[in-house]
Amino acid sequence: MSESPPRKRAAPILSALALILIATFGAGSWGSSDPSGPAYTLATSSDKASVRFTATSGAALVDGGTYGVGTVIVANFDAPVADRAAAERQLSAKTVPPVDGSWYWMNSQRAHWRPQSYYSPGTEVVATANSSRVAFRIGESHISIADDATKQIRVYRNDELVRTIPTSMGMGGSETVAGKTISFWTQPGVYTVMDKAATVVMDSSTYGLPVDSRLGYKLTVSNAVRLTNSGIYVHQLDSTIWAQGKTNTSHGCLNVNADNGRWFYEFAQPGDVFEVRNTGGDPLPVWQNGDWSVTWDRWLGGSALR
Repeated sequence: MSESPPRKRAAPILSALALILIATFGAGSWGSSDPSGPAYTLATSSDKASVRFTATSGAALVDGGTYGVGTVIVANFDAPVADRAAAERQLSAKTVPPVDGSWYWMNSQRAHWRPQSYYSPGTEVVATANSSRVAFRIGESHISIADDATKQIRVYRNDELVRTIPTSMGMGGSETVAGKTISFWTQPGVYTVMDKAATVVMDSSTYGLPVDSRLGYKLTVSNAVRLTNSGIYVHQLDSTIWAQGKTNTSHGCLNVNADNGRWFYEFAQPGDVFEVRNTGGDPLPVWQNGDWSVTWDRWLGGSALR
């Protein structure tokens, strides 16, 4: 069974809410800034809050950096915001070429901005809050599709299939430990690459599954590309080569062999799109780096200005 190529999200009728807070910048506005410092001060009742721009990983967006076509801008406030509408009016995201986009409040201290559809390669993006800003560029289109129907990851560069990678995903089912239910599915949905590390220590006790329990583990893996806050990675694991492309054996990560692991590690950049299809379990939630799993209508509803 073959995968269909990646699909550009359809562009519904333009909504004014999709264009909120798009500022107009002159030619001099694309210079450097310090994205790690306070972006602006906002009065909320008698309080003040400052904001810094990051990616969904929590890492500061790098001024002049290059990111993937699914990059989400995160405005992190250093204190709870009492008046979200007032705060949102101070935030801006502008792209060249222009795209439809909107803010979505995750909680009282964090708002995410994404376009309606994936960016086009080469798009220039500027996020601002009053006098501070961060500017970055969208690089090549990297879209990967992991399909449980085939146990393969099909990797596309600029819409061209460049590699097919056998994988073993989450085994499914769950375990209840101390009253907490732990799921072993690789949840279906649209993820983005958060970051990557040459080696990562994976310890099941960090999410409530004791290392010495029936399904517990602690091991070091190589070529790890992170997809969620909870620790779902695409990573090398030679001990499951026998299962890759055939059956699912992991606790939720996507296991690949050494050659494919090294290749994907080098290929991946923050903001790349990674879609998981046809797995069981609950759909990927927005708070687990599932911004692109949210429908556009629902995304617009997350704005304080709607």
